[in-house]
Amino acid sequence: MTQTTKPRARALGLPFTGRTGPLNAITDVEGIAVGFQTIREETPRPGRKLPVRTGVTAILPHSESETPVPVYAGLHRFNGNGEMTGTHWIEDGGTFLGPVMITNTHGVGITHHATIRWMLDRYPSTYDIGDFLWLMPVIAETYDGALSDINGMPVTEADARAALENLSRGPVSEGNCGGGTGMITYGFKGGTGTSSRVVSYGDRDYTIGTLVQANHGQRDWLTVCGVPVGKHLMDNTPQSQLKERGSIIVVIATDLPMAPHQLKRLARRASIGIGRNGTPGGNNSGDIFLAFSTANPQPMAHRAPVRLNIEMVNDEYLDPVYAAAVDSVEEAVVNAMLAAESAGGTPHDRLRVDAIDHDALMAVMQQYGRGV
Repeated sequence: MTQTTKPRARALGLPFTGRTGPLNAITDVEGIAVGFQTIREETPRPGRKLPVRTGVTAILPHSESETPVPVYAGLHRFNGNGEMTGTHWIEDGGTFLGPVMITNTHGVGITHHATIRWMLDRYPSTYDIGDFLWLMPVIAETYDGALSDINGMPVTEADARAALENLSRGPVSEGNCGGGTGMITYGFKGGTGTSSRVVSYGDRDYTIGTLVQANHGQRDWLTVCGVPVGKHLMDNTPQSQLKERGSIIVVIATDLPMAPHQLKRLARRASIGIGRNGTPGGNNSGDIFLAFSTANPQPMAHRAPVRLNIEMVNDEYLDPVYAAAVDSVEEAVVNAMLAAESAGGTPHDRLRVDAIDHDALMAVMQQYGRGV
């Protein structure tokens, strides 16, 4: 994956707190790999009226494993105007198996289909043994129809598979990439963002990594590190007048051993993380959050013994983890905006959405004595 050349939040001098992992990304969690397939076509396809700016993002736990590994997980629906598949079983069973995929609203079906086929191909020894097994990958979405021909359903099976074939455990691209390619955040160009935090228990460090697909908020709500930036950056452009019509997907990963009920509580903290940037969780926004742990790797249920052992942190010691998740989500959203490039504005587009101007942002921060 190619990392953006635009400075991220900390390099720009924004005063985010907490100790990050070496990449300040979800891939700081051991074994997590992320892949993208980005589709950018400034000229409409034959018979269509709008350009295409969309894609698929893939997140795979235990990416080094030659067999699928269930992970304990928890879910929170802050505002439900959106989709994330497989969540009923996460709520009931506390696990999911396979990749987490994020795309646009109308690409969920083909991405689900492609992910199942990829899993069948990736793990043939698991799914060709005659057992009655089924696949239930997690596919999430946000709406990119303001900047992309979403009704043309441009995402294909090949695109979803390409995101999975491009998996990497290194730096994570941000902004206009993968499923975040056509997304808008607080009236600025948004998209994919990531961040991480490290917490210590005794002599051991654990990582909390976050990836967001940010497509939510409106300009006058935007808050950065406690500063009401959006109110200062209002102008007469159509993008600054946009009302809440988007969503945000948050994925929180950790290597800390946590049980499903604890991961559900961890996922809930993403509400506070996105709230720090100003959103109240608008009616039209699908704010859906998934948290999972790569600790406690278990065999698939049909191969597991009758009794299982699980390690988990005492609930009394989880406050630093909750704070780390909140901080990481807040920073990931800002990183998505800072990395994004302006989009639209061609004769074929409905509107142009500019990326946030770094100099203008920092000038507002300095008015409040924040930032370098």
